[in-house]
Amino acid sequence: MGEGLFDGLKVIDCASFVAAPAAAALLGDFGADVIKVEPLDGDPYRRSYAQIQPLPKHNHGWVLGARNKRSLAVDLKSSAGRNVLYRLLDCADVFITNLPPTARRRLGIGYEDVGPTRPRLIYASFTAYGETGPEADKPGFDSTAYWARSGLMDAARANEEAEPLRAISGVGDQPMGVTLYAAIVSALYRRERTGQGGMVGASLLAGGLWANALSVQAKLCGTVLPPRQPRHKVANACVNTYRCRDGRWFNMMILNEARQLRGLFEALGCAELAADPRFATPERRRSNAPELVAIFDRKFAERDFADWRVALDRVGITFDRVGTLDDILEDPQIRAVGASVPVADDPELMTVNSPFELDGVTKTPPGRAPALGQHSAEILREAGFGDGEIEHLKATNVTA
Repeated sequence: MGEGLFDGLKVIDCASFVAAPAAAALLGDFGADVIKVEPLDGDPYRRSYAQIQPLPKHNHGWVLGARNKRSLAVDLKSSAGRNVLYRLLDCADVFITNLPPTARRRLGIGYEDVGPTRPRLIYASFTAYGETGPEADKPGFDSTAYWARSGLMDAARANEEAEPLRAISGVGDQPMGVTLYAAIVSALYRRERTGQGGMVGASLLAGGLWANALSVQAKLCGTVLPPRQPRHKVANACVNTYRCRDGRWFNMMILNEARQLRGLFEALGCAELAADPRFATPERRRSNAPELVAIFDRKFAERDFADWRVALDRVGITFDRVGTLDDILEDPQIRAVGASVPVADDPELMTVNSPFELDGVTKTPPGRAPALGQHSAEILREAGFGDGEIEHLKATNVTA
């Protein structure tokens, strides 16, 4: 795996799908040795891409979530398979799982089963609704527990009459991977100071509330938030989306109107609006916002986005396009900042980089995601299993 910030750190990724494995992938980006523990038929996430037709060339979710990991296929429903996991945990630093709490209890891999006898182990638990309460055992996905339950789905409506906005893939899982990573790194810091590991946890429900925290906090403080309005009825025409002649939309955000508004009027070719009594003060601009939106709509529709990009940049307006996936493929700033990087052993294939950097620390180049059970024998030997034991585990369908 090469040297890195977490060189020598052994991580057991006993999780499936997106959020918890994403935390393990982040640790791997910084040099941790991540062992992906999968059932004999593989993490179901391996097969989710096959629902897309025509069938994609690459298993894109697996490319992203399983990079820099080694795969061990083992049957945890068997006592021999659980013994394999226990031996791995004896020399592991971090154990990550999002198996349902009921499954953990049934398999004997809950924190109460493996934590007390391994005091330095950091047990990272990821759930939909948390570890306690009446819904602790309830299953959930980011679209349900993070996006819908937290109020984000309702808050993202275009207006109060619009239908709830459906979540996109990974909208909560990817950021929650960063959250669980933060919990693990905090526990590693505590272990560095005290020598003690312990359990850390994160949930989709709590993460969704944190993502929606400004609105939730307003509600907790008794603040009455006005319902969202259609874009032509917004309270502030300077904080809105607009469409250009070529059909491209962009989002404009002017918070310092005293300094920026005159420049915007000039860029639009309507400097006379600065003296228009309808828009002379912030209060008047708010009361006449629909009229100002209509003016902006007409003006922005006269030119393509590329022209407006130059004009608005020139006068210091804060804005950006409503990007598409096609835009992202060719975005020079994304490449320049290293937000997308080539896969190390397939430089023509790009992947999304982890979203933070450390000064003086070089990340591990993202390697190809492993085949199912690709490293089983190698991992078992490192855990002290002899060749005869390994052959027996394979012959009895405990490992693959």
